[in-house]
Amino acid sequence: MKIYADNAATTKMSRRAVDAMMPYIYDIYGNPSSLYSEGQRAKEALEEARRRVALAIGAEAKEIIFTSGGSEADNQAITSAAVGARKNKRHIVTTAIEHHAVLHTLERLEKEGFEVTRVGVGEDGVVDARDVASALRDDTCLVTVMYANNEIGTLQPVKEIGRICRERGVPFHTDAVQAVGHIPVNVSDDNVDMLSASAHKFHGPKGVGFLYAKRGVRLQNLIEGGAQERGRRAGTENVAGIVAMAEALDESIENMARDACALTRARDRMIAGLSKIPHSALNGDAARRLPGNVNFCFEGIEGESLLLLLDDRGISASSGSACTSGSLDPSHVLLAIGRVHDVAHGSLRLTPSPDITDDEIDYVIKSVTEVVAYLRSFSPVWRDLVNGQKQHIL
Repeated sequence: MKIYADNAATTKMSRRAVDAMMPYIYDIYGNPSSLYSEGQRAKEALEEARRRVALAIGAEAKEIIFTSGGSEADNQAITSAAVGARKNKRHIVTTAIEHHAVLHTLERLEKEGFEVTRVGVGEDGVVDARDVASALRDDTCLVTVMYANNEIGTLQPVKEIGRICRERGVPFHTDAVQAVGHIPVNVSDDNVDMLSASAHKFHGPKGVGFLYAKRGVRLQNLIEGGAQERGRRAGTENVAGIVAMAEALDESIENMARDACALTRARDRMIAGLSKIPHSALNGDAARRLPGNVNFCFEGIEGESLLLLLDDRGISASSGSACTSGSLDPSHVLLAIGRVHDVAHGSLRLTPSPDITDDEIDYVIKSVTEVVAYLRSFSPVWRDLVNGQKQHIL
């Protein structure tokens, strides 16, 4: 049995998205900046895709800038707010559980003299909007808070934070890479000034994404060169990928209610089954999370070993963010919600597809249960816990 349960890392391209992009690989392959007919046909497709993407999130077409993905969009949004701020505004507010595309960009800005306040989250993995409000200062030039966490799937109070920022006149950016295409997102309703998204998270191609920047927001170029994207992002646009992204986003929104229902059912069934494993714990709020996210810690084991043995059983999963899967350090997200290092190392993230069956869910639960027991059987840490030489944490 083969079960792909790592859709938070990347999704399979939909057939509609593949079909949509093929004409722009083989037939309509002109440069959209060219004046001749082949180029103008590509330009028309590019602008139609921009219109569709904007409509999907409640924006205007001119507010969409196509990028290589969510990380580039995060970088451009944050850097733009910092560079465009007045000299007396050198303070940024974020949370302790952001994606590294945000955190590493902020670390760079700190080296350049900016001050960053990282607001903590509760044990449920949700930031309190009041804490964000309390962190605001007269010199704050940006608030950046993710829409949904990429590891534990918790949904943040984006609308409330956006309202607070709007009242205080502070630009608000949200990394919505895990949210767009999976839950309703509307930049106007959510009081968002900038938003990042990536196509491969909602069944589009890799290497394509977009940044929404509200009209009036001034963007700083990360890539200099031509005048593409109205001068805000140089480089010939990936027309085929952008067209496929628009198609994938439309399809995801069309199927959103159905898929969310299926994923919520699968999620809750997995949570119920895995919760029966002794000394295990769900990471993040049980309900205020993405429909398809299940994240657990298991005491006395290492997550890497768990993943490899699950792979032997045909189950593709992860221990957290795919961007840091090669790191031996425990997840900063799990540490932020209060997991100690030893427990954080034994984490598992399952993000199944909507078409997963009950038999497949039960197979995942059975496999995880058996593999955890097997790993504990020769774990010196588990032996010390069983013998009472160490105290159980979970």
